[in-house]
Amino acid sequence: MELKCRLRRLRQTPQIRNLVREHTVSVNDLIYPLFVIEGENIKEEIKSMPNIYQYSVDRLDEELQKIKLAGVQAVLLFGIPKVKDEIGSEAWNEEGVVARAIRFIKSKYPELVVIADICLCEYTSHGHCGVIKDGQILNDESLPLLAKMSVTLAKAGADIVAPSDMMDGRIGYIRDALDANNLTNVAIMAYSAKFASAYYGPFRDAAHSAPQFGDRKSYQMDPANAREALRELESDIAEGADYIMVKPALAYLDLVKLAYDSFNYPVVTYNVSGEYAMVKATAKIGLIDEKRIVMENMIAMKRAGAKLIITYHALDVAKWLKEDI
Repeated sequence: MELKCRLRRLRQTPQIRNLVREHTVSVNDLIYPLFVIEGENIKEEIKSMPNIYQYSVDRLDEELQKIKLAGVQAVLLFGIPKVKDEIGSEAWNEEGVVARAIRFIKSKYPELVVIADICLCEYTSHGHCGVIKDGQILNDESLPLLAKMSVTLAKAGADIVAPSDMMDGRIGYIRDALDANNLTNVAIMAYSAKFASAYYGPFRDAAHSAPQFGDRKSYQMDPANAREALRELESDIAEGADYIMVKPALAYLDLVKLAYDSFNYPVVTYNVSGEYAMVKATAKIGLIDEKRIVMENMIAMKRAGAKLIITYHALDVAKWLKEDI
């Protein structure tokens, strides 16, 4: 029998493969997380996340220059204060570490999109994402505090606020607070389907945000639930989210696809710290080709429907994309 359908014709050379490639990764897809810590002259590598550092504001320019050179257009800021308390009051301190970092970035790199993570876990003495009473994480009592943090960081110059706490109703509460403070142009990137995942360990090391008791399963999602994720996505959109997110990425690509197919909103996914650390650890012992693995992961996220990817690999990916032009 003579074969008429030969799909390999489309794979013969790199140039032909480029012509028919269905999905691509661009530097414009990337968001780079940054950890800013209270203090001076600090550049501290995070042991569980090679090549990722905590920076004090006075050392932050070292990394910002690399970001500009790489062509990455957006950063996501996490803060590590010196002082923590029961309600996380440093989170909305106008002279707090993230507010000062935002003002610094916007003064030197005004074109850089600054996204401020909105959560109390880095600022509370107990490490949970909301107010605690009698060992319970209180939902409604946490909302005004998340809104105060959002308004403070938006006034400092954040282009986007990104609530990652997973309290019910926080998107609507934050949208109302921003609008009431004439911050209607500040967008909300909602961590809509954020799962109670084992992939977050290195981040909690980096952000000093591990809970001091219990876990986060009463507010972060059960990894087994997909239909519930759809309800979370719907809820955040109804409350005013401008971007919707699925976190983590690689074990949840089915939900990235679900979000993309179900809603005409920009879908974000977070290539989280555990995913990054596993790649780095395996590459270090020579079992994988780091560049090929990372780029395959990036393509998988884009193929599933992610418009934007938050990733600690962002600077490497940007460099590799330039090398491949």
